[in-house]
Amino acid sequence: MTRLVMKFGGTSVADVDHIRNVARHIKREVDAGNEVAVVVSAMAGATNQLVEWTREVAPFHDAREYDVVVSSGEQVTSGLLALALQAEGIDARSWQGWQIPVRTSNVHGAARIEGVEPERLVERISSGQVAVVAGFQGIAPDQRIATLGRGGSDTSAVALAAAIGAERCDIYTDVDGVCTTDPRIVPKAKRLEKVSFEEMLEMASLGAKVLQVRSVELAMVHGVPILVRSSFDPPEVGLDGEIVGTLICDEDQIVEQKTVTGIAYSKDEAQITLRRVEDKPGAAAAVFGPLAEAGINVDMIVQNVSEDGSTTDLTFTVPIAEYERSTKVLEGIRPTVNYQLMQGSPDVAKISVIGIGMRSHAGVAAEAFRALAERGINIRAITTSEIKISVLIDASFTELAVRTLHSLYGLDN
Repeated sequence: MTRLVMKFGGTSVADVDHIRNVARHIKREVDAGNEVAVVVSAMAGATNQLVEWTREVAPFHDAREYDVVVSSGEQVTSGLLALALQAEGIDARSWQGWQIPVRTSNVHGAARIEGVEPERLVERISSGQVAVVAGFQGIAPDQRIATLGRGGSDTSAVALAAAIGAERCDIYTDVDGVCTTDPRIVPKAKRLEKVSFEEMLEMASLGAKVLQVRSVELAMVHGVPILVRSSFDPPEVGLDGEIVGTLICDEDQIVEQKTVTGIAYSKDEAQITLRRVEDKPGAAAAVFGPLAEAGINVDMIVQNVSEDGSTTDLTFTVPIAEYERSTKVLEGIRPTVNYQLMQGSPDVAKISVIGIGMRSHAGVAAEAFRALAERGINIRAITTSEIKISVLIDASFTELAVRTLHSLYGLDN
């Protein structure tokens, strides 16, 4: 007998027919003798509508009441799915985050899970009852409902899987797994059978939208394998025990480690350059400290010191949504930092090459730079890690760069 957590996103529970289809997926696992807990998102579009109503009523609203409103979408879905399972002859009940309880921090609207107390839930699923849990929510120290931020149902599912000792967390979505890159850009993109936690963490943080970054972090820390598969596959697929989709797991479970696993991209970047900053101790801190205090994440950083060493140019990227706020912060510190000119461009993209095999292969970066140069693509900035190379380019070259690198490393085959 296997204990599983199955998570279904908004597109998988978009309406009553979709919810009935989800119930059949769950029935397949129950009939196989597995103990099952299910985590659900709100129905597609429901959370957006709830957020819109909240802002319409009160543009500057109480975050605690905001959480009460937006968490209701998952409550509706959990109740409907429990009813659909009962109609299939399966013993099931719904659980809200506060009933388990899922303990969170006190940051309403963007809380973090601090602990799960699953004893009552485990008792029920051990007896054969399916637990249908509302994702995205928990209970804060002030005893009010708290939500985890958009996409938080993935995090709920992984945290629950760790807490109940599940063998695996199956995340059902509208795609059949994790691909080598975006198939909308590269039709030859292939579904990956296995991806390491480290690779998936990089891919999620660098633009891949399949999983929320926090959920992958939790899975890696607690050693919970994640299976990404499509809820739109017929429920009969996998009846023979075959693993369908992409398994995200420890590196040592992957027998054949490719040099490059995938290509990710993000257009949510903006570049800022400060020209002729006085080069002295503390100059960088004077620039990046105020940005950090404003809650603005800085990603790629390039520094070029002048020939005489008196000044330096600082180039870095920020989220495009924070571009205007970043420039205002930097204008405010100009007298302190004493830079001569600020330049910026929101029309850039970050392209990333990811693969655990890069640890043992030299020349991967040089090949990428050469291939991009041959295509006339100029690189504005570069960052690297053990298993990742990221380059910043003009946004107009995004698709060409992704296709070029995907072919370069043999991912088309």
